[in-house]
Amino acid sequence: MKTITRMQPAGLVVSPAFSHVAVVPPGAATIYVGGQNGVDDTGAVVSDDVAEQSRRAVENVGTALAAVGATFDDVVQWTVLIDADADIRAAYGAIAPLIATSGPPPLVTAARVVGLAVPGAILEVAAVAAVVPR
Repeated sequence: MKTITRMQPAGLVVSPAFSHVAVVPPGAATIYVGGQNGVDDTGAVVSDDVAEQSRRAVENVGTALAAVGATFDDVVQWTVLIDADADIRAAYGAIAPLIATSGPPPLVTAARVVGLAVPGAILEVAAVAAVVPR
């Protein structure tokens, strides 16, 4: 196996938004990106709008991935934590086009939470990626 394999096994719901299983081949470098909020490079929350914070949080994950030579296509799993009072449709509407892949989608775990550590943050996005040696 020379690539990451993402699967939607028979017997589980088929979704264009997520896969259920991912297998990373031996020798791949695993990259963990800790939770990113919708903040700028000074740590200031970019907006009180959930869509804008969502876009910026995903962009921040992209910046972290790029620092180690990875891209969104290398993401195996996304984790999204969103404030319980936030509009989840607006958040996912902003995120979906940014994290779309040309092949099977990555795994996604999402949870509504009562609050986040960064004051004013509406959501937090983390990722696990794997880069397979070429």
